[in-house]
Amino acid sequence: MKQGLIIIGVLVLIIGGFYMWAIGAYDTAVILQEQSEQTWADVQADYQRRADLIPNLVSTVKGYAEHEKETLEAVVEARAKATSMTIDPSNLNAETLQKFQAAQGELSGALSRLLVSVERYPDLKANENFLSLQAQLEGSENRITTSRKRYNESVTAYNAHIRRKLKSFAISVVGSLEEFPKKELFQAAAGSDVVPSVSFE
Repeated sequence: MKQGLIIIGVLVLIIGGFYMWAIGAYDTAVILQEQSEQTWADVQADYQRRADLIPNLVSTVKGYAEHEKETLEAVVEARAKATSMTIDPSNLNAETLQKFQAAQGELSGALSRLLVSVERYPDLKANENFLSLQAQLEGSENRITTSRKRYNESVTAYNAHIRRKLKSFAISVVGSLEEFPKKELFQAAAGSDVVPSVSFE
């Protein structure tokens, strides 16, 4: 009888210990999921910061470069397209991420063409407002690069946690693996890993 109680006690301890470990694995998955969604929000905020600079940049350039109407319109259209895309981080998949990247890539390309065209306007290149916007734009590009890197790091940690077989089993004991879908990494388009040059010296 005593031996039977000891065995039952040991089994209860083992099952209880496993259940507590499973809860810990589940809680870690929740934390990593939230962190990946927060870092995605940071990526979007940094892209928005860049987009917010564009109206002032276009306005400043327009005052000096009347003949760049087509280039300016391309920037405005690309900005409108890029800012119209908002993605819920919980529904982020390869297709939506690719569309988001394509829209941001179009905007980067249009901005690069605009900034290259400014070379023909020495008065504009000396304008304090333009120089300030140029510096802010460069800072935004650097922030975007950093945010994308942090996003990829957080998604890699999240994906690794939920894909480990034992962790996946533990998560399924206290919840559902469907709550934790694999997340897509931010894949930079070819050449987009290079910060656009905005120096006119």
